Formats: sequence, C-alpha cells, structure tokens
Amino acid sequence: QVQLVESGGNLVQAGGSLRLSCTASGSTSRIDTMGWYRQAPGNQRELVATISRISDTNYADAVKGRFTISRDNAKTTVYLQMNSLKPEDTAVYYCYAQGLFIGGFWGQGTQVTVSS
Repeated sequence: QVQLVESGGNLVQAGGSLRLSCTASGSTSRIDTMGWYRQAPGNQRELVATISRISDTNYADAVKGRFTISRDNAKTTVYLQMNSLKPEDTAVYYCYAQGLFIGGFWGQGTQVTVSS
C-alpha cells in the first residue's frame, strides 16, 4: 500500500505561481511513476504531468511551458511548479503513484483556484 499526502494548493491571481508537493509513504520502493491529475467542476479528471523513476516526464499540452514536474532523490516526493497560472487551471489537483505489482494510488486532492 502507498499513502499520498498533497499540499500547496491555494488561491492565486492569474499570472501567479504555486508549487504543489506530494509525499508518499508505505511501499515507496515499488513506486515507478508519480504524477498529477486535475479535475474541475463538471469535468473529468485529466492528466497534468507525470514523471518516472528515471525522470522521464510527460505533460498535457495545456500546461507545457508553464508547469514543471520534478521528484526528489529519494523518489518519494513529487513537486509541480505552476507558473503563469490561468483561471482555467482552477481545479482540484490529485497526486497519483503507481508501481509494479502494487497498482495505482491517489491522494486526497488539493484545491487550486486562479482568479482573473
């Protein structure tokens, strides 16, 4: 089992920045990919960015060039640096982790609100 705890969500003005953090505990040695998804009211949950254990990254087109995903050396904490935020980035952001033989796990979510 893996537990994920997110932090860093907040209210910010358009053009501003936020940094989200997600720390994993439990069977962390089995985690391969970690990432962030988001869900706005009335919308489906969508991919924001992912990073593998060897730091291969993948970004949604909507955030490329504005958001950066990174991971600490212990591979248990993932960060999402969000710059040039737009009102359409408003959503609950969920941390995700998956690994071989352990499946996937979700955090509880953290609210990001971008005001215009």
